[in-house]
Amino acid sequence: MYITLILLGVIMATIIWWLLRQTLSVQPWVSQTAGDEVSGASIDANKKTVGLMAFLAVAASVFALFISAYTIRMEEPDWRPLTEPTLLWANTIVLILASIVYHWTRNAAIKGNDARVKPGLTIAGALTVLFLIGQVVAWQELRAIGAYAANNPANGFFYLLTAVHGLHMLGGLWVWARSTMKVWTGAGADSVRLSIELCTVYWHFLLLVWIVLFGMLLST
Repeated sequence: MYITLILLGVIMATIIWWLLRQTLSVQPWVSQTAGDEVSGASIDANKKTVGLMAFLAVAASVFALFISAYTIRMEEPDWRPLTEPTLLWANTIVLILASIVYHWTRNAAIKGNDARVKPGLTIAGALTVLFLIGQVVAWQELRAIGAYAANNPANGFFYLLTAVHGLHMLGGLWVWARSTMKVWTGAGADSVRLSIELCTVYWHFLLLVWIVLFGMLLST
């Protein structure tokens, strides 16, 4: 279990290092385009990157605390291992695909390929929604066999961990919806490029967190 905590720490450190590298490579006092002299877009973009970096650090810490609590609680005599729904494997594959598609869309946005950005955002969002629906169905499967949160601490932690992860995904979908709406109403790839890049990092982060959580649930 300590290996799980270390792995999550490595994930957090990697994400923070990447964001720091991206942030420090941009000089917010230097405009990227002539238009920035008036709009200050470069400064605003830098703030968004720093904001995401801070949020991911907090989110990783929250998940690490939950995992630590999980580790301590499972040592109690009333703990009974939970048999996870097999649907979680399919949900994991769906989330992996969503992350891959988002990365593909990011590359299209960087190249200014408007034709790829619109379907890319749509597919990535659809896969994410499908993942969340699959998680709800997994909950229903557990409830159908009487695996309620009050019956077993392991059940309660399963619902808690998947719910917290799902709420983070819903937050990401809100940003995704704004970008997708802009694209579908005629905005070019350049206008949503930063949002897509940051969302891609966020999707990768949540994928890695889910893999850690899923591995922990399977092993205990």
